[in-house]
Amino acid sequence: MSLKDYIILFTKYLEEKNTAVEPKNLYEPMQYILQLGGKRLRPVLTLVATEGYGRTVNKGFSAAMAIEIFHNFTLLHDDVMDRADVRRGQPTVHNKWNQNTAILSGDVMMIKAYQYLNSYEADVFKHLTQLLSQTAIEVCEGQQYDMDFENKDEVSLPEYLEMIRLKTAVLIGAALKMGGIVAGIDAIELEKLYDFGIQTGLAFQMQDDYLDTFGDVATFGKEIGGDIKENKKTWLYLKTLELADENDQMRLIELYSEFGTESNRDNKYELVKNLYLKYDVPNLIQREMQHYSTKATQILNELKMNPIQKSILQDLLLALQYRNN
Repeated sequence: MSLKDYIILFTKYLEEKNTAVEPKNLYEPMQYILQLGGKRLRPVLTLVATEGYGRTVNKGFSAAMAIEIFHNFTLLHDDVMDRADVRRGQPTVHNKWNQNTAILSGDVMMIKAYQYLNSYEADVFKHLTQLLSQTAIEVCEGQQYDMDFENKDEVSLPEYLEMIRLKTAVLIGAALKMGGIVAGIDAIELEKLYDFGIQTGLAFQMQDDYLDTFGDVATFGKEIGGDIKENKKTWLYLKTLELADENDQMRLIELYSEFGTESNRDNKYELVKNLYLKYDVPNLIQREMQHYSTKATQILNELKMNPIQKSILQDLLLALQYRNN
């Protein structure tokens, strides 16, 4: 099968399961965010890993659905916290309904994610729920660090990398590991599979940071410049602060401060972007992304996975490097 085949199979499964029930104001927002699309990266990774280690793709559907629902739950709550208006080119749930509805629908999505794991035998169920619980805690820790960094004067690049590992990469690692658990592979192989996911996730987030400032809103699917607007200290910001001369450092810090002038606030995105360009940071983040992508490829080469699925993961890694959404 190809990557597209896996996406089609999972999308069909999701559409069959994603039906709104009463009370509709609880379940329609869940149905809405799940049908907005997205890359379906995480559930597809679960299916690829399941089949790549000798189990049928059908065996992985419930775990894939759990990881997709959980991922979208985090997006729904992130949008509330970030006060985001657009998700995948459409109004966010709290914008279309209201904030209380978004919070409650997100809560039920997290519970539904665990329900999908009930279909597995006891030992597999235990392993999957332990993994999902640990991942959920780490994602919350990453989100808290992300929010803390907005009000923290000094954030180091290592601190930022740990934040994105928790907020983004662990869920990609968990998606792959779930497929490995369903397939029954040994602990050493599971950890290699997970590590591949971590490196892939770091590369993915680097590209996401780049696109948030330098992407095209028509293809990116959400507001361009959102990170700058929300004073998020991304790799772009931190690297520029590291490289800039004293005057530009003060200018960048002021732009991220509530004490910036009204004129600066109105032109904040363009002013910050120009500072990034001045210090060649867009090219530097692309090199950083390549660093993690190379590490992921090295791990992938060591995996004892079926060559067909290995090739799919390699193609996916390349696609993430050059994506525009």
